[in-house]
Amino acid sequence: MKTLDEVMSIFPNTYRALWKQHTNGNGWVYRTAYVSDSSYIEGLVYGYAQVYGNARVYGNAQVYGNAQVYGNAQVYGDAQVYGYAWVYGKARVYGYAQVYGDALVYGYAQVYGYAWVYGKAQVYGDAWTESPLYIQGTKHSLTLCSHTQIAIGCHVHSIAEWKKHYKAIGRKEGYTPAQIKEYGTYITLLSATAKRLTQEKEIANVD
Repeated sequence: MKTLDEVMSIFPNTYRALWKQHTNGNGWVYRTAYVSDSSYIEGLVYGYAQVYGNARVYGNAQVYGNAQVYGNAQVYGDAQVYGYAWVYGKARVYGYAQVYGDALVYGYAQVYGYAWVYGKAQVYGDAWTESPLYIQGTKHSLTLCSHTQIAIGCHVHSIAEWKKHYKAIGRKEGYTPAQIKEYGTYITLLSATAKRLTQEKEIANVD
């Protein structure tokens, strides 16, 4: 846990009097941020970030910007959650991982190592030691949100369902023929990535 002098060395443009130690964990919270009494804070929470529920932010972790961490989520190690990102449910973000932008990490997802989740990406379930594949297409973004599912815009389906129905879904959503072809290429790429991740996971389990 950092001392106030260490906090000020990181944020020299802030005011000492506006940093307060949280009663549960003694981590530092800037006045503009919100942390509920039930949350455990050892790290730093600042900006307009919100941490509530039974969430835990500890180690050297930082939550800032307009990010939200809540439920039973945990952010620890040297991880950072910022921007407008949300981490919730029983998700864990740790190591040197970063979650930012408008990204969502939830459910039982684990993001760790040097993985980044950003933009409008959303991931849940499974463990991510590398950055989940995220593509900003010409109409909607695509995310390999688990090792078996793809999110395109607000639609989340299994990879098999996307391969079978992406043309029909695209037409229903007003995609042009060129865009449908474009997204078919992306789905193929995400499918290949998911297959590789699954194979690597199986090899690791055998070892």
